[in-house]
Amino acid sequence: MTRTAIVSDIHGNLAALEAVMEDIATQSVDRIVCLGDVIGYGPAPSQCIDAAMKFAFCILGNHDSSALFDPEGFNVAAEQAIFWTRAQIECNQDGPEVGRERMQFICGLPRMVDEGNALFVHGSPRGPTNEYVFPEDTQNVKKMEKLFSMVPRICFQGHTHVPGVFTKDLRFVRPTETGSGYEVGDESQRMMVNVGSVGQPRDGDPRSCYVVYDENVIQFRRVEYDIERTVREISEQPDLDEYLGLRLREGR
Repeated sequence: MTRTAIVSDIHGNLAALEAVMEDIATQSVDRIVCLGDVIGYGPAPSQCIDAAMKFAFCILGNHDSSALFDPEGFNVAAEQAIFWTRAQIECNQDGPEVGRERMQFICGLPRMVDEGNALFVHGSPRGPTNEYVFPEDTQNVKKMEKLFSMVPRICFQGHTHVPGVFTKDLRFVRPTETGSGYEVGDESQRMMVNVGSVGQPRDGDPRSCYVVYDENVIQFRRVEYDIERTVREISEQPDLDEYLGLRLREGR
């Protein structure tokens, strides 16, 4: 039985990623996979890409995609951050060849990975890179029915930075409701699991979030990290909006 650590939405937050990797090291996992948005917002895109290169696989996120092409639908702070991020990757102190390797890594990221019973995407099974699925979408019956019709048994996703389990009967189960783990051994069940965000949680809990999955149980893990380090590193970059750091303190 494969035991998998699933991370997502690192967003260039190296302090958060380092803390999560330390926690993963205690969980006896067989592999680490990432659901995208390795970069964007945060002050350490290159270092986070280097870490993601070592994962079993990584999905293309919308911010990763926007580092290759012009961003669409981003607010001013996010757009400014992605242009800064692109410059950091392409023109960095490690030399042009290393920069090209990092860009080639992003270019090669798949939009989804299908392992039969488990589907891995950034956004949703219908819109793997860009579609959001929010907790309140449980009220949108048509949308959820369409999404679940595309789920083999379980779909892991990120993008909203809000962790939890979407069930086929239109419930959203938050991590605080899962106790020691959410059981998924019943093969008749279908669900979508948002694994939360490593680098920019938005559920009111500033701790990093990721998932450990062993085919029977999903465990949400919260990890404290040095938020002030990231706040400081963002404030030191004139092209990054200070708000991108300050919001980390509130988990919003």
